[in-house]
Amino acid sequence: MAFAQLTYRDGLRDIEACLRSLGGKLYHMGFHGRVSRSTLADANDAHDWRIYADFAQVLIRMARPLYAADPIGVDLDQSLYALDSTTIDLCLALFPWAKFRRHKAAVKMHTLLDLHGNIPTFIRITDGKVHDVNILDEIFPEAGAFYVMDRGYVDFERLYRFALSSAFFASSCARNPTSCCSVATPMPWTRPPAFAPITPPF
Repeated sequence: MAFAQLTYRDGLRDIEACLRSLGGKLYHMGFHGRVSRSTLADANDAHDWRIYADFAQVLIRMARPLYAADPIGVDLDQSLYALDSTTIDLCLALFPWAKFRRHKAAVKMHTLLDLHGNIPTFIRITDGKVHDVNILDEIFPEAGAFYVMDRGYVDFERLYRFALSSAFFASSCARNPTSCCSVATPMPWTRPPAFAPITPPF
């Protein structure tokens, strides 16, 4: 299965075809017999998924310093992360546990991407019905880092944790904000320019 991950195989049939095409080299790779889909499926069932999750974290910790100096299009020394999710449609007949809508199954993959090297530092797969904002409870903000997310993550009570951790976040505005910045007032030039937001009561 490690071979399949490292060579970007798409499924059991793809793994089987790839390994059989390398028949003369399989012995040196540790295979002592014919590889079939059923064998691979049994191996998947027998091995705890946490083995691969922990191994992925080791690889991520090794890879991130290698790409820390990569340009990202902005002059920023701190870490820059993008947080988003994608819904993966599934067949309801094959995955009844992943019920999403009446006639549809799905899971949702939440990803926190380090834009220095585009390396995922956090991935969580949940039920398709889990709202994006709930994932903020599982993320531990990095001091000084910047987090970019869409308005699906706007929950100021949860985002306040980022401020307490000395992290920064940027997000598009929610559809129905309870307050907004209506006027930006320039401050005197006796110190570095800043803007004082005036928030009208609603």
